[in-house]
Amino acid sequence: AEKGEETKDVEKESKSPAVEAEPSINSAAPAPPPQAKGGNLSPEASAAAEEAKRLQHQSELEARAIAQATASADASYVPSPSLLTSPSPHPLLSQVDGPSLKSYAGTESVYMARAVPVPLRGKLDVPIHITTGGSVVEYTIETAAYDISFGITAEREEGITVVKETSRVESHLKPISGKFLVGSVPCALVFSFDNEYSWFREKQVTYKIVVMPPTVENICAGRRRRAKAALKAVSEDKVSAETRLSRASTQRTGLAAEIARMEKELAEKQKSLDVVEKEESWLKNRVELRKTQENMLTGRLDKGWPDEDGYDGEEESSENEKIVQNGES
Repeated sequence: AEKGEETKDVEKESKSPAVEAEPSINSAAPAPPPQAKGGNLSPEASAAAEEAKRLQHQSELEARAIAQATASADASYVPSPSLLTSPSPHPLLSQVDGPSLKSYAGTESVYMARAVPVPLRGKLDVPIHITTGGSVVEYTIETAAYDISFGITAEREEGITVVKETSRVESHLKPISGKFLVGSVPCALVFSFDNEYSWFREKQVTYKIVVMPPTVENICAGRRRRAKAALKAVSEDKVSAETRLSRASTQRTGLAAEIARMEKELAEKQKSLDVVEKEESWLKNRVELRKTQENMLTGRLDKGWPDEDGYDGEEESSENEKIVQNGES
């Protein structure tokens, strides 16, 4: 069923870390109304004056809320893992510094479209990239004839933050608006218009998204708060790295000493191997010599000596002489 007929869910303001604030942060109070004769204000002028005071008070409360939210976001700033593991110090400092004041214009950016079709069983995502921390984002959406499911997420390197839970809103009855602060940058804000629940109707979405960058004063205050938070994170990481470095250095010294001991032991074993190899070679020749001598002595005992009469054996070969000489050497 479409929201325009029987569904009664309404938009819920975000309770995520990106803090919501009331609209009209930049609204200015109207000029004081003219006084009636005699110094007394007419009923219309009195009502206008009261409305001006209310708007002024609302603007001050809103500015205070945004300042507190900005301070909280800056104080809880934690450098991303990629910044802490970077071999260069500049990426971290660049994020802490924020925009350069020499070229900072501080102009707001407006993204708007009218009657954008969202097909049945379809979805429309509007991504907006935010690069300046402390920016305030104000949005207004409305649809023609029927409701739609609407939500906002902030995508960063650390993960995805839900700015506004996706829910069906009665944007066909009245515009849905909101305002929130973007603390950690860079990030991509994704405004999602979801019509996947509808089997029968295309929706037409009109939206206006205004990104208001922070003032120069807020940038200066913010970079100092981020610098303090970053300094704490960097100092803690340095202490951790120094502890690990000490352990690694001790381990390296121990391994180097063990390797030196093993190398010395290996050199001694190499010398022993050379001696054993020489002895092995000499013993092999010695064994061959004794085998030859055994055969020659056995032959003499069985067949006599070659220089005696009645010798019944073969002439001794010169090969046996070589074996005997090798064995004696």
